Amino acid sequence: MSTSTVSPNKLNLQAHPVDEVGIRERVARLATRSIKKASKVEGLKLALSMVDLTTLEGADTPGKVRQLCTKAIHLHSGRKDLPMVAAVCVYPTMVRIARKALEGTPIQVAAVATAFPSGMNPLAVKLEDTRYAMAEGAHEIDMVISRGDFLRGDYGRVADEIEQVKEACGKAHLKVILETGELGTLDRVRLASDIAMQSGADFIKTSTGKIQPAATPEVVLVMLLAISDFYRKTGKKIGMKPAGGIANAKAALNLLIMVREVLGPAWLTPSLFRIGASKLPNDMLMQLEKERTGVYQGPDYYSND
Repeated sequence: MSTSTVSPNKLNLQAHPVDEVGIRERVARLATRSIKKASKVEGLKLALSMVDLTTLEGADTPGKVRQLCTKAIHLHSGRKDLPMVAAVCVYPTMVRIARKALEGTPIQVAAVATAFPSGMNPLAVKLEDTRYAMAEGAHEIDMVISRGDFLRGDYGRVADEIEQVKEACGKAHLKVILETGELGTLDRVRLASDIAMQSGADFIKTSTGKIQPAATPEVVLVMLLAISDFYRKTGKKIGMKPAGGIANAKAALNLLIMVREVLGPAWLTPSLFRIGASKLPNDMLMQLEKERTGVYQGPDYYSND
């Protein structure tokens, strides 16, 4: 494994400088779009089906994870027309609990691995973390890149870790978390996206949810454009997962608009687009009830876990 600074060109990467002014202007234009009535209802249901319902706290218990899984299956006891979420995302030690609670449903179990959220462990430990999650029954792995290695220009080491974690995942989908709030610039977000996709990522993900800023519209747009370029170049569809700070229905719908604008309707499916969230479903449920009844319900009508 390389320990020296590696040029992006040795990874067959091309420079894609980001026009930050252009990105901000495009984000502003997209933010003016709105979805009304029946289209809004369908959009909210679609967004719910894309949620990775998440609990990643040191205070997580088996009981909390079971309750979260119950919510993932039955978002609203009075609404049989609502979809289940796409996945439940937990720490590796909670994977077995989640698998049993979700048995018989199509909901996937995603596990964070590779010394989440810091990524500050040796590669051997990260690989063991990944293998443990897989042995416990994870369908998907959300790994974090080594931001320190990336920021000092050791792109070869970052790529090598992603490749080895992907191998350890076997057939499981690998989501590569860039932790964009620590990368500093949109140019770095673009470069990290390219490295992750070239190294075997099935999804690229903005954030761990532990660092702010996280899934800003500008960061999401840059990552979607990277996916678009990669698809045109290779024919391979890479998924996208914004996570961190997405707490209301309007933000979720804006994400769907952005995905359709940049990547097209083919990406509007849980197999290619996910939203990492814990509180977001409650706000979407409130909006759906408002569309159905004409009356807002308060947040206390819905469980937080």
